[in-house]
Amino acid sequence: MALHRARAVSSALFGKRAFSSSSTTYNPMFSLDISSQVGSCMPISMMRIGTIIHNIEVNPGQGGKLVRAAGTSAKILKEPSASKLCLIKMPSGVEKLIDTQCRATIGVVSNSEHKDRKLRKAGHSRWLGRRPTVRGVAMNPVDHPHGGGEGKSKSSGCRGRGSVTPWGKPTKGGFKTGPLKRRK
Repeated sequence: MALHRARAVSSALFGKRAFSSSSTTYNPMFSLDISSQVGSCMPISMMRIGTIIHNIEVNPGQGGKLVRAAGTSAKILKEPSASKLCLIKMPSGVEKLIDTQCRATIGVVSNSEHKDRKLRKAGHSRWLGRRPTVRGVAMNPVDHPHGGGEGKSKSSGCRGRGSVTPWGKPTKGGFKTGPLKRRK
């Protein structure tokens, strides 16, 4: 009885053609487009421009690698079906080209209030698995190159010393720490 009444009211509002089975006209209001439902995971090629996505694969079939932090999302900027690569704007503002065969999930990652949470005491940080960080200046000379000296001194010797790691490698001023790329 209630279903019949609901159909009568809705058919009065939208016209009887929307609910008749013999209707050949397309009514977009009553279609269920699965590609626009939040939480759907599918290849980027099946999505539209402006879709908000997260949990994006870098290589097809590899699993989600990008945009997985709490409250983050990315946006599709270029038509995915037009070419093999799709332009996506990351949360950092960087625009990245991703293969259209890679999968992504529609919507925003939950728990957006995560960044607003305050730690109540020092132990709270330890409960999260974070160990304390000690400055090199506060250590002894045997523990760190910045250690020792009278008062707050960063220098080691008469001329001073630049910022270094605990193992003595420079950390600032453009010093390359990673492996160098092969030149072509």
